[in-house]
Amino acid sequence: MTGLAAFNRFTDDLTEEDQLMPVLFIGHGSPMNGIENNEFSRRWAKMATEIPTPKAVLVVSAHWFTKGTHITAMDFPETIHDFGGFPQALFDVQYPAPGAPDLAKETKSLIHSADVGLSHDWGLDHGAWTIIRHMYPKANIPVLQLSIDYTKGPQYHYDLAKELYSLRKKGVLIIGSGNMVHNLRMVAWDKLDAPEYGYDWALQMNNTFKELIANKTHDKLIHYSLLGREAQLSIPTPEHYLPLLYTLGLQNSKEDVSFFNDKAVGGSLTMTSVKIG
Repeated sequence: MTGLAAFNRFTDDLTEEDQLMPVLFIGHGSPMNGIENNEFSRRWAKMATEIPTPKAVLVVSAHWFTKGTHITAMDFPETIHDFGGFPQALFDVQYPAPGAPDLAKETKSLIHSADVGLSHDWGLDHGAWTIIRHMYPKANIPVLQLSIDYTKGPQYHYDLAKELYSLRKKGVLIIGSGNMVHNLRMVAWDKLDAPEYGYDWALQMNNTFKELIANKTHDKLIHYSLLGREAQLSIPTPEHYLPLLYTLGLQNSKEDVSFFNDKAVGGSLTMTSVKIG
């Protein structure tokens, strides 16, 4: 199916289904994961075979941090190479998935806590396409991005996610893309190839996050700044953590969680990812 055919298929079918689409939080790590065949990218590809094929994918990426909330609303979003210092092969990647303007408008109508802007100026940044191109390499499923409003606190983002719940009933796969533990200033660059190397504080915080997620203790995850020094080191800035709160806000009381790609990289990053449903 071509991108345009996929786009038309979706816009013709926004009806609810009996099956509830799972929700994912994916630790995306280095942009190089977008072109490398490694344990993380292989697991993303495998995940796509384990869940229902979505009608569309909506990504909340750490790399679209804006004033106000916006959603991509163009027919064909561009592939954004929002990084520097990487091999040319990474800049050469194009992921020509269609957008879904009707879904963008539907999503805007669902969100009452913010006046959502319909964006024609963004596209798919590396928080989205580096993952999705492994999951759906044919680029035949519409992909949209929802931005993160940097003027708002964690509770706001968690609550906003709840307004998106009905999209799960319509076959939309919602992905939060970031990293639970993400401190680039403290990366041990000489340890990037060391298997699962993590600083004590990073591993401790990652385990705490997993325990709270497994127990559905969302309030402590929302107020992560109260979790002590380890949390401050793990989340020096919020943009890579907030996509997790979008994922958790979409969980219902009966759903369990599972973890994958649960490894540390370079001491101060974790790739730990979450599947709900």
